[in-house]
Amino acid sequence: MPSLHPTLSHVRAVVFDLGGTLYEGDAPVPGVPEAVRTLRDGGVPVRFLTNTTSQSRRALVEKLRAMDLPARAEHLHGPPAAAGDFLRKRNASAHVLVPEGAREDFDGVTQVSEGGDGAPDYVVVGDLGDAWTFDRLNGAFRMIQEGGAGLIGLGRARYWQGPGGALRLDAGPFVAALEQATGREALVLGKPAPRFFEAALAGLDVPAAQVALVGDDAETDVRAAMRAGLTGVLVRTGKFRDGDERGSDEDPAPDAVLDSAADVVTRDAT
Repeated sequence: MPSLHPTLSHVRAVVFDLGGTLYEGDAPVPGVPEAVRTLRDGGVPVRFLTNTTSQSRRALVEKLRAMDLPARAEHLHGPPAAAGDFLRKRNASAHVLVPEGAREDFDGVTQVSEGGDGAPDYVVVGDLGDAWTFDRLNGAFRMIQEGGAGLIGLGRARYWQGPGGALRLDAGPFVAALEQATGREALVLGKPAPRFFEAALAGLDVPAAQVALVGDDAETDVRAAMRAGLTGVLVRTGKFRDGDERGSDEDPAPDAVLDSAADVVTRDAT
């Protein structure tokens, strides 16, 4: 087994966030591919957990592999794929608000367009970015309020770090707007929902406390993972800002704070 950072000596499996943790933009964080391969080759199970709703699971796996990050589709958990599985198992229809790049994860789901015949069973809200308009949000509101559709949120993250380091609104604020307007609680199939972390642990046969979640978001990644029983590791890359590492009476400090995801493995082990 490879030598892990001293604060992670109890860890037997590692779950990595993607954007801001393993890579920034289209480039891997220095040293991260080597560290991930060291874990894998040393027999430490590695999983990937992301709130990205702009790309399908297949596309994300291809992106990781292009950066020399070993990844398999069954080891990558993302909200669009989780929502697609949820809907197919129930033979449920949906009005899907995700970018085109994520739509293949909903193959086989009956999709209802705004103004189409009938009402969907669910409205699925992801990160549409610049494609959000009042009419699209209001249309989703009416499907829920008047049509009785359920609401699925692909995460509650408030923002993410976009190209060039600019912060951008994520899906969470739009999910919250629809909850506020309709008085209905969303079924969240992404971070920080505990069930999403539990899905990543399925098949690991490792106690949650011995699994480290490594991420750049102190709340949605790290503290949410800690509430689900995992070891929370915050990295000073991506959207990390000074002060994120501090805890309070309500929000505990991360179990570990590292400069980079590459530091999960000690340097002499890579």
